[in-house]
Amino acid sequence: MIPGERRLVALAAAATWFALALQLYLVLWSRWQIEASLLGGLVHFFSFFTILTNTAVAGVLTAHVSTCDSKWRRICLRPAVSSGVMVSIVVVGVAYSLLLRNLWQPQGWQWLANELLHDVLPVAFVLYWALCVPKGTLRLWHVLAWAIYPLVYFAYLLLRGQSIGVYPYPFLDVSKLGMGQVWLNALGVLMAFLGCSVLVLAVDRWWGRRGTR
Repeated sequence: MIPGERRLVALAAAATWFALALQLYLVLWSRWQIEASLLGGLVHFFSFFTILTNTAVAGVLTAHVSTCDSKWRRICLRPAVSSGVMVSIVVVGVAYSLLLRNLWQPQGWQWLANELLHDVLPVAFVLYWALCVPKGTLRLWHVLAWAIYPLVYFAYLLLRGQSIGVYPYPFLDVSKLGMGQVWLNALGVLMAFLGCSVLVLAVDRWWGRRGTR
């Protein structure tokens, strides 16, 4: 255990929960101002890959500092689970920087929530994975298991979009880009996800072999 590990992980967990709570408040407040459904705002909030993935990050970090043994905690702390979450949060950060950052200029509290969810917390979780997660246990089938998450999310996004005509990300907006372009965009993101997964697997194996010497 590195010096101050528990306090640092607790700080990262608190920052993640704070960012999620702040973003939820901003979403619900904007819905309240236009007298739109708050329940609809809650559903919309959890329709973002960013939110779902940061929630997983918060869960893993919280499990790490929790002193209560439970099945949930043991699952969260499995290296395969922590590594899959790391791949997902890295994709969140990279995709945002490459595809979304230049499309808007958030201000005030929205800027803070945005920076935490897309920049600060992905870096923090990579450091957590590097310093706190045991290495050498990952296998190739884990890469395929991790890919289930973005595939299920994409299927949900298409079904929801066809139902209500709302897409959370512009590069996946079928109404504006057409189904063919959206499939190409989704395939590009999936390839990036798989590439990151393979890289994490390679680093894990190398690190694990180094640690056994």
